[in-house]
Amino acid sequence: MQSLIPYGNFRFIALDVETACSDAASICQIGLACVDWDNRIQTYSTLVNPGTRFDLFNIRLHGIGPDHVAGALRFSEALALLVPLLSRHHLVQHSNFDKQAVAAACASCGTTPPDFRWSDSVKIARRAWPDLKGNGGYGLANLKKVLGLQFRHHDAGEDARAAAMVVLHAEERLGLSFDEMIRPMPPRR
Repeated sequence: MQSLIPYGNFRFIALDVETACSDAASICQIGLACVDWDNRIQTYSTLVNPGTRFDLFNIRLHGIGPDHVAGALRFSEALALLVPLLSRHHLVQHSNFDKQAVAAACASCGTTPPDFRWSDSVKIARRAWPDLKGNGGYGLANLKKVLGLQFRHHDAGEDARAAAMVVLHAEERLGLSFDEMIRPMPPRR
C-alpha cells in the first residue's frame, strides 16, 4: 500500500471500508484501488479514527483496534482529502455496504454524502459468472478461490484491489469494457 493518495486519471477506482463496530458509520479504514488505463492497479489505504467503540468481533476480523487509529484523521478529514480524486471517477464497491457506510459516516458528522458514481462488482460478477449462483456465490472469499486472486481479506486496500481485479477478470471473460458492463442490460424478450 502506498501512503500518498494516488494522482491522475484512472479508468475506475474500487473503494472498500472496514468498520470498528456494527454501526456502518464507524469507518476505521478506507482502501482504494485505482485502475490505470493499462490495467495496472495503484492501491492506497488509510486508517481513520471513527471516534466510537470497537467491537471485539470487528477487531478480530480486520485486526484494527483503538490503538491503531488513535492518531489517525477523523472520517470528515480523510474524506475531504479523497473527494478531489473520487469525485472525478466512477467508483466500484463489492456489494452495497461501502456506499452505505460512507453515507452513514457523512450523516454522523453532519455532512451530505458526495455525489459519487457507484457500481457494484457483485453485479458485474453475476453477469460474468452466472453459474456461481448457488455454487459458492459472489462474496470476495469465493471469488478469490474461483478466480485465483491473491489478497488479504478484510483489509480495505486489499479488498478494494480484489474488487478491481474482479472487474478486470469480468472484462476479459465477457469481452466488454468497464463502461459497457455498467450499462443496464437490455430487457430480455
